[in-house]
Amino acid sequence: MFGTPSHLTANRHVESREPEAGRKRLIIFTRYPEPGKAKTRLIPALGLRGAADLQREMTRHTLRSAERLAAGGSAEVEVHHEGGSDSLMQQCFGSGFHYKTQPDGDLGERLAHAFHDAFRSGAARTVVIGTDCPHLSTKLISDAFQRLSQNDVVLGPAADGGYYLIGLRRQFPELFLQIPWGTNGVLEATLRTAAGLNVSVSLLETLSDVDRPEDLEVWDRARADAWTDQSVEQISIIIPTLNEDERLDEVLGCIRRAPNVETIVVDAADRKSTRHIGRQYGVRVLVAPKGRGRQMNAGAASAAGDILLFLHADTLLPESFARHVRDILARPGVVAGAFRLGIEGATGSLRVIQEVANLRGRLLQMPYGDQALFLRAETFRRLGGFSELPILEDIDLVRRLRRVGRVAIAPAEVITSARRWKDLGPWRTTWTNQMIILGYYLGVSPPKLARWYHGDHRRGPTA
Repeated sequence: MFGTPSHLTANRHVESREPEAGRKRLIIFTRYPEPGKAKTRLIPALGLRGAADLQREMTRHTLRSAERLAAGGSAEVEVHHEGGSDSLMQQCFGSGFHYKTQPDGDLGERLAHAFHDAFRSGAARTVVIGTDCPHLSTKLISDAFQRLSQNDVVLGPAADGGYYLIGLRRQFPELFLQIPWGTNGVLEATLRTAAGLNVSVSLLETLSDVDRPEDLEVWDRARADAWTDQSVEQISIIIPTLNEDERLDEVLGCIRRAPNVETIVVDAADRKSTRHIGRQYGVRVLVAPKGRGRQMNAGAASAAGDILLFLHADTLLPESFARHVRDILARPGVVAGAFRLGIEGATGSLRVIQEVANLRGRLLQMPYGDQALFLRAETFRRLGGFSELPILEDIDLVRRLRRVGRVAIAPAEVITSARRWKDLGPWRTTWTNQMIILGYYLGVSPPKLARWYHGDHRRGPTA
């Protein structure tokens, strides 16, 4: 994080005893996730938006560790950011942290300034971390504070020769002078300066950070570790079906390898072929009366997960869906979420319809059911689940969710079948959908709207 490759084995660690009294301050250095300015060395591999999304996700990942530390009363937490503003950071990461814009200057000047302000405001021990090391845990940060009870300086070595953590129990501005920032000699130079000051230093374990395309596997491993952790909330995917065997096989194939996820298919036709596909993929198949609201309520009643995800039987989830679901629901004030809409083979008019649907979802917080709605099981039960309507059960639920919190859109796409648009024509399908929704908002009863609706009543509006 704070530099880049050197191989140092020095470790002047003194065994720590009970920490001395005094306030502890944890400072997180990060950057506002603006495309083109975040994770620039990863842009060739991920693109402008993808690199910014990774910056956002890695920052959230680090903030969760900080939240656990703060919740236990172990430390005060501040987020010092480059780019953006305090209000933009709050919108992106929640209002539960104190945000401060980093001052001008090189990294050493900004670190020295952060420590100076922390000690001047009464902190007895201060630790600064970055967001580039996904394996930096709450336990490791706590260990750094503990070691500061017996050491002047604690450093977390990064595998590239920098350091991902630095902790001090009093000011040493010399530690940030004449350091070759951005090279593989950062840690070595810092240790040399510390030796010249005759201060005690303790080194934590070495971690890898994520700066370049070849480092992305570090992030993938960290996500996999989090998913297999039994403390991670379980997701229950509920798929209502009616004569959907052709597509169901592909849908289940996309989610079969996701850990800590259960899948429940709720069939209205009680087809042997559906049960056979379910057995092939090791998922439960239930039978419920026809009606997507009824079927999804039946699946939710049988689900064991902390989080419910309602998936149409012709919609494919992205590979990273579980991570996005948990990240979205961890945001302060968010009660539910959905994915960006992708239409299979979208070009021309379908592409326009797809982008308009995504704009609507983002600006109006009004995603439709084919965007894979997800929310906590507790929230679903508190709201009474889906209304068992013949049409628009998804719109009804989203409207109720918006009254209690924010409905967020994940930065990843589901891919839904284009068959309905192809059957009726893209613009006729869209026009019909919008007229049905307008009628709903004007108070026309859903049974009457269902009779008006042309095409497959079971699917309802698509975009």
